[in-house]
Amino acid sequence: MSYLFLILSVLIGSLLVLWLKPGKTFVRLLLAFSGAYLLSVTILHLLPEVYSHSQSPKQIGILILVGILVQSVLESFSKGAEHGHIHLHSESSKFPWLLFVSLCIHAFSEGLPIHSANDNLLWAVVVHKIPIAIVLTSFLLHAKYSKTIVFSFLFVFSLMSPLGYFLADTIGWISNHQSIINALIIGVFLHISTIILFESSENHKFNFKKFTAILLGILLTVFTLH
Repeated sequence: MSYLFLILSVLIGSLLVLWLKPGKTFVRLLLAFSGAYLLSVTILHLLPEVYSHSQSPKQIGILILVGILVQSVLESFSKGAEHGHIHLHSESSKFPWLLFVSLCIHAFSEGLPIHSANDNLLWAVVVHKIPIAIVLTSFLLHAKYSKTIVFSFLFVFSLMSPLGYFLADTIGWISNHQSIINALIIGVFLHISTIILFESSENHKFNFKKFTAILLGILLTVFTLH
């Protein structure tokens, strides 16, 4: 069922674009909620877990920093799609290979720690992928790519997190190095979630709706984490 939920998250985001055409405010609030949820699960569950299974806290810290740097590099190619922004010229007729590959790598990495964590991480990734799918689908449609290209892009993207989950659950080498892998992914999650949460609001004004969405994401984690 976990594989199905990960795939459905992309499908739901795409269908929301096709049927409801959600506005920017809705997408931003959903991003804020998902970012807060992902950050809370990372800090309250993944961090303590990875440190408790490591004999070298310094090594874990270095790997987390490496994960942050890796995600920074990926975002230079994906143009920020992981946190809800795609800064590309949508009128280009060329297929955005760098966007596609970097997003697939990111989605694959998100699936790697799920099998070793509790259900909160699964739901955090699922909720995170919905607004990303909304932004990605909107971009692809606005760029006027063929339906075949759009469907293929989204289909392959939807399979990446389940693939990471499956390989981590079945390949012994990954299981034996789970703490190292999880430390890297923690860096990825910290980079993405903090960018989502702490992007400056317009004119640096306090945004009550965004604050409420963030608070709900944190509280949901606090009261459901086990």
